[in-house]
Amino acid sequence: MTLGAVDMVACVLFYQKLGLRLIVDSVPRYCRFEFPETGDGEPATLSLHEVASDWRAAADWPLIYFEVDDLDAYLKDVGLTPLAPAKTQNYLWREADILDPSGNKIRLYQAGENRRFPPWRVR
Repeated sequence: MTLGAVDMVACVLFYQKLGLRLIVDSVPRYCRFEFPETGDGEPATLSLHEVASDWRAAADWPLIYFEVDDLDAYLKDVGLTPLAPAKTQNYLWREADILDPSGNKIRLYQAGENRRFPPWRVR
């Protein structure tokens, strides 16, 4: 996945603050991060590509989800202020939205067992 970045340095610092590890550094044009390993196989990556200063992310898309173990503690520990208070949704995920320095929306969520094993799981 690749997101646009107006201020690459600010975005690099933002995603490092979220716990991603910088693995390709061609700042200010491009960079790539690796997500923390989960033991489920190869870690996912996220790339940032430089965009013009007048570029703006769409209001709601793309919407990127980052899962954390304890949403409220994570927000406090990392020092992030969500766009609105964290909320437990009717599908049992606790969620809060933040914006990166380029306006890309990131949804932090805590799903726990309900991500793979919700009460309504088919099998």
